[in-house]
Amino acid sequence: MSLKTVRFTQRDKSADFLPTVRKRVNEYFESNNISRYANAAMVFKTIFMVSLYLVPYFLLITGVITNYWVVYAMWILMGFGMSGIGLSVMHDANHGAYSNKPIINKIMGSLMYLIGGNPVNWRIQHNVLHHSFTNIEGMDEDINTGVVLRFSPHQKVYWMHRFQHIYAWPLYGLMTILWSTTKDFKQLFRYRRLDLHKTQNRTFNSLLVEIATSKVLYYAVFFVIPMIFIPAPWYLILAGFISMHLVTGLVLACVFQPAHVMPTMDFPLPDENGNIDNNWAIHELMTTTNFAPTNRLLSWYVGGLNYQIEHHLFPNVCHIHYRKISSIVKKTAEEFSLPYYSEPTFRGAVYKHAMMLKQLGRQEQPAFA
Repeated sequence: MSLKTVRFTQRDKSADFLPTVRKRVNEYFESNNISRYANAAMVFKTIFMVSLYLVPYFLLITGVITNYWVVYAMWILMGFGMSGIGLSVMHDANHGAYSNKPIINKIMGSLMYLIGGNPVNWRIQHNVLHHSFTNIEGMDEDINTGVVLRFSPHQKVYWMHRFQHIYAWPLYGLMTILWSTTKDFKQLFRYRRLDLHKTQNRTFNSLLVEIATSKVLYYAVFFVIPMIFIPAPWYLILAGFISMHLVTGLVLACVFQPAHVMPTMDFPLPDENGNIDNNWAIHELMTTTNFAPTNRLLSWYVGGLNYQIEHHLFPNVCHIHYRKISSIVKKTAEEFSLPYYSEPTFRGAVYKHAMMLKQLGRQEQPAFA
């Protein structure tokens, strides 16, 4: 089924939810004379996250740090910096939410090259597919990971899925390693068949050259140069580089997966005419959950993505404002008798995601799938 044939239907008074909540959120920004984009706190966070990634790198390649244990610790620190850039900086920018100036969003979104990814492919996967068709089998690539992991009850069950709640975690750690090597190329060829690169006003050939060049530069800067200049054995540097990616992949997965692959979530399928029996905003409420709303430190580090409901309904609003507008969204959802899923703790959200993986690993494929 193509993107053009999938449509959300309007249904009873719930169709008024989105215009109502948008009006109220807009009134919040206007009445408080607040920009919906980044503020000084966001600029500080940007500097912090980039520094958390690059300062250890320069300390390593300049030979300031020579103790082997500290060298390895610097790679781990870079992993947290890398995930911080992905969660807190480039994510907003590639949604156009960092600044009202497109050039600023483009610059900040391009930080993705520093962590081995391609911002154009990311916008297609995340903005076009995931945000438009959350948890819809065959449309949302975030739940389509091949046969190794089963994230939807509409996917085929294999024998190894009985153990996926155990082996998923090390696989999550491989996320950015695959990202920085083969994933962008596979996505590019897949998106060409669907003409999705045209949604970003790019040609296939220009993207292919861009992706290939950026991968060479990334590995030259963050792998070859450290191998040459860091005064440590090659195997320690290799272990550090891999560990950096394992940390990043695990952090990213533990933020994004508990937001959608949970026991309370819906996984709707289009009917034979391509219709989803809900309007888009209600669909987002049915397929998204928040977690740890009172954990300020966690929220700061993960770019407000513990407020996934607010992010999905208002992706063009900088995450620095999610906590404030969450009360508006929750109240409006309750007025319309709509769900507003939220797990009180991060640990609880991760645990329930693991239980969902276990359930999916033992659940037969529905007859209607």
